[in-house]
Amino acid sequence: MTQSEQPLERFRRATGAAIRAIAERDDVTAAFVPNPQGLVGSEARLPLPSRDLPIDEIAQVRGEADTLALKLRHHDGALHARQRPAESAAREIFDAVEQARCESLGMRHMAGVAANLDAAWDERYRSRGYNRAASREEAPLSEVLRVLAREAMTGQAPPAAARAMVDLWRPALDPRVLKDLGRLSERAADQVAYADAVREMLDHLDMDSSTEDEPLGDEDSESQGEDAETDPNEAQGEGGESDADSPSSLEGELAEAGEAEGSDEQAAEVDGDMMSGAGDEEPGRPGRPPDFDDRRNASREDAYRTFSTEFDEVVEADQLCDADELGRLRQLLDQQLAHLHGVIARLANRLQRRLLAKQTRAWNFNLEEGLLDTARLARVVVNPAHSLSYKQEKETEFRDTVVSLLIDNSGSMRGRPITVAAMSADILAHTLERCGVKVEILGFTTRMWKGGQSRERWIAAGKPAGPGRLNDLRHIVYKPADAPWRRTRKNLGLMLREGILKENIDGEALLWAHQRLLGRPEQRRILMVISDGAPVDDSTLSVNPGNYLERHLREAIDWIETRSPVELVAIGIGHDVTRYYRRAVTIIDAEQLGGTMLEKLTELFDEEPAHELPARRRAGGRR
Repeated sequence: MTQSEQPLERFRRATGAAIRAIAERDDVTAAFVPNPQGLVGSEARLPLPSRDLPIDEIAQVRGEADTLALKLRHHDGALHARQRPAESAAREIFDAVEQARCESLGMRHMAGVAANLDAAWDERYRSRGYNRAASREEAPLSEVLRVLAREAMTGQAPPAAARAMVDLWRPALDPRVLKDLGRLSERAADQVAYADAVREMLDHLDMDSSTEDEPLGDEDSESQGEDAETDPNEAQGEGGESDADSPSSLEGELAEAGEAEGSDEQAAEVDGDMMSGAGDEEPGRPGRPPDFDDRRNASREDAYRTFSTEFDEVVEADQLCDADELGRLRQLLDQQLAHLHGVIARLANRLQRRLLAKQTRAWNFNLEEGLLDTARLARVVVNPAHSLSYKQEKETEFRDTVVSLLIDNSGSMRGRPITVAAMSADILAHTLERCGVKVEILGFTTRMWKGGQSRERWIAAGKPAGPGRLNDLRHIVYKPADAPWRRTRKNLGLMLREGILKENIDGEALLWAHQRLLGRPEQRRILMVISDGAPVDDSTLSVNPGNYLERHLREAIDWIETRSPVELVAIGIGHDVTRYYRRAVTIIDAEQLGGTMLEKLTELFDEEPAHELPARRRAGGRR
């Protein structure tokens, strides 16, 4: 170690050494990234601490590092896969309680590890809002059982941020489940015996604990399709949240950007027109995502529908995070994109010059009537024989415009893609605002992994066939069109917050953003979609046809492109969106996003009114 070595580098080296020592492996390295993804190959990806390395952040990073190290040491992935239950809810609990076993074995023998894990757990649950849980629906049972299993095996009380959800669930648990938790301690050292005890507990929870290798009974046959679900905790190898586990080709920093999860919109009920103007929702105000009433397809037996819309939400970004954390996340966003800022800014200036040129006042001179041309009065003074000259201002073709940026907030966007998307949207909003073009920035995701309260309600109803969408939507308003850029730029840091990026249903999000635009007074409305994959939601696709969400997305796109006055353009990151959208471009590297966004907007602004589709103008948004 040299004297010139930076403190952050020394901390990274020391953390990597600790991981190798605890895991008893010499091939593991530590890396600090904005959005940690657990183990990627032999690299342990950890949260990026502040430059001054505050004690609380050091403890949190060490806790995350200890979590990975203990799993490497005590967990047999192949054995775990063979014993995992087939049913998704049971599988989530099985994974969470197994993670608790690995961590508890380390906490029993190392007091420092116990303190670090407490700090990491406390921060994790606080960032996910579990410390504010007011009902059992707001706290997943898998995390509650993970905490209770740790308590049973170590004797330590739950972390402060987990006490609220534990207090909500503990009185509601079957006494047999509490007794099963008490027996986990004596079996913690044996993964096979421990797994058997966990499966007994799942039986007492009335969950199917059979594995994929075991024959399914009649009751389980209809949920057999759920076996293909991928658990986010297992996918990233350390109990965090991720919706993709296959590497993509974006770049080295995007080692785990898999197939994106999309978002679709509901289309089952037939009562009420959706696209009549402002819609049922006032633009910029929180509320439930609007229903999509597609009269052309509602009569079909396989028409898109939702099992429940009660738990969907449209929420302002600052309601999902406190102001201090938003400020810290925004600062982190600026640090990560410092080198890219200049490139995008130059492109933004180019767009600004082009837009301002279109808005420049132009005149016709030497007219017989109009406004007096004072610049030519001198020649009249010199020679009174000259007549007065008049001028008239030319009519400008630049119309009032609003641009809506709809950004995919799926877990596969985690890392570089979402960081670049947030910064590009920020600079684009600032540029267009200077040119008098209003911009809104929206995001779409889900409230929970693998369904939520909608799926629980479906299970309680006896799992009726063909339920449609089985996840709770979360549509996020980062910047309303009428809000100034300076007041909302901090909100974009929310995209870097752990736990925000989950699953997506593109079709419903597209229709939601489209309806918001229809309520705007501007003459020209542009909707730009930024995504890195096809729509995917495990809970919905496990009980519906495999192309259920994709088919609805195609129907929504076709409706907007052929029957709406809104101009639609899409940018795909590592994913071919040209097969969905007429006006689209696909980029391979996330670093291309900022320039591509500006180029596509420039093309739109350069188009003359004659280039617009007459059919779309005549439709005027009517169904």
